[in-house]
This record gives sequence, C-alpha cells and structure tokens, in this order.
Amino acid sequence: MSTTLADLGEEELVRKLTAHLPQGPQVLVGPGDDCAVVDQGGDELLLLKTDAVVAGVHFLTSTAAERVGWKAAARVVSDFAAMGGEAKELLVTIAAEGAVASEWMENLYRGMMRCADQFGASIVGGETVSLAVGTATLIGVSGTGLVPRERLVTRAGGQAGDRLWVTGRLGGSFESERHLDFTPRVREGQWLSAHAHAMMDLSDGLQRDLPRLAQASGLGFTLVEEQLPCHEGCSTGQARCDGEDMELLFAAPRGDWEQKFRAQFPELELTCIGELTAEGPQDLGDGGWQHFQGGKR
Repeated sequence: MSTTLADLGEEELVRKLTAHLPQGPQVLVGPGDDCAVVDQGGDELLLLKTDAVVAGVHFLTSTAAERVGWKAAARVVSDFAAMGGEAKELLVTIAAEGAVASEWMENLYRGMMRCADQFGASIVGGETVSLAVGTATLIGVSGTGLVPRERLVTRAGGQAGDRLWVTGRLGGSFESERHLDFTPRVREGQWLSAHAHAMMDLSDGLQRDLPRLAQASGLGFTLVEEQLPCHEGCSTGQARCDGEDMELLFAAPRGDWEQKFRAQFPELELTCIGELTAEGPQDLGDGGWQHFQGGKR
C-alpha cells in the first residue's frame, strides 16, 4: 500500500523532497527558512519567497475577495519581514474554475495592489489557469525581496541563553478574521534585525513554529505558557495552536534593545515567552497546523 501525503504530513514530505535539491554556491539559505537567500554580490542579499492560499483552507468561499487578496500578498511580505528585509517584486498565479465571477477576480487584485502599495512592492506579472469544475480556487504569490547583508536574520542563529519573544498577541486569528487584515511587521523586523539572533513569523502556530526555530538553531527551548500574550477571549492553548497570527517570533540576548524597541513601537506589545537552551526541547505535544493532516484554519 502506498504511503500517502496524510501519512507523511507536511514537514516530513518537505524533508524528503528537499533533501537532495541542487544548489549553487550563491545560495546562502535554501529550503527550511522563511525565505531563500541568494548572494548576488554587493551590499544587499536577494530574498526569494512563494506562498499560496486556497479556498476552504486559508479563507472561506464567502470571504470578500479584496480581503483575500490582501492576505495572499501580505503573507509573502511578512516572510520577508521575518528575515529583516522588505518586498520588491511580486508575481501572482491564480487557478480558478470558469464559473468564478470576473468581479471577484478584480477585487482580489485590488486587495493585492493595496498591500503592494503600502509596502513599496511592485506586482510585475504572473499566470492564470483554469481548473476543473468544483475545484477550490488557489492564489499563489511569489516575490523577490532585499535585505542588507549585515542585517540578514535566519531561523538558525539562535544561541543558548537567548530569550524568546513574540510581538503582538496570539490566538483566535481565523475565528475573528484577523488573518485577513493583519499588518506584516516590516518596520519592526528591520529594526529587530540589528538585535535578534534568530527570527521567523508565526503562521502555523507557536506549537509548530517554535520547535522549528529551535531545531534550526540546533537548540532546545523552554516555554512559559502562562506568559503567552493572548487575544481577549482566547486561552493559552489557542495562543499556542491556532496559528495565522503572523506575528514575529525571535530569539535575542539580554540588553537595552528591549526598552529601545518599546520606545520605537509604543503601540505594539512585546512579550518574553521563554528561552533557548542547550538541552533538549520542552515537549509541546500535538497541535498547530500541518498541511495534509489537518488542524485549525
């Protein structure tokens, strides 16, 4: 009997598919981080990212198209922010059945253009393709970004003793529809890139994303659950597992940067939730989102 994608789960599938991918010497960071990083010479590094949202998984079919467009573009912008960079060019691929209203598609693009305009990116092309009747609409956004060479932050730079931090609040993003209107933490990510040793954005939930950051850094971690910053009406369990928060999770040493950050971004909450450790990780158990095996969306 064949092994299915559901048997493997997203993470194991990605490991199998990317284990032997060819990469030239200019590739500084390949699969496994928020973005790929390519060295083209000069003072800035090239960031590459692709992401997709699917009807019934990342948004409801009843969701206003402009909000879907914002989310589709903002997810990519958020990944650039998690590396300390900013978006430059975006390419859009849309797969939909012929019965989709053209007005819906036009409004979808309005949302993407609004996001691109706000964060200084250009939408430079893409592809449209038809799907069989009854197939869910898919919007894929790929992009290039730039980050100053000395400001690049990956998931892999954490050090034992670094404290773990999150911006904003967590939990209930899908139920409250915050996932459709979130603001990528671009300015905050650029500021933190001078202080953070490791960083990523929270898309699949702290339950899955925190172990990913620790593992990339070759470290364990401790999480102080009672310190999790929860949205009103959400439990700490929801803050760990719901996902789609799109806040920044990062590891940074102790220092006066915390006070400077709060002065620079007084309206954004900043919370210490644990620490990276040299010992094995704290077991968070099951939860969070993983494609092919279900979870909350």
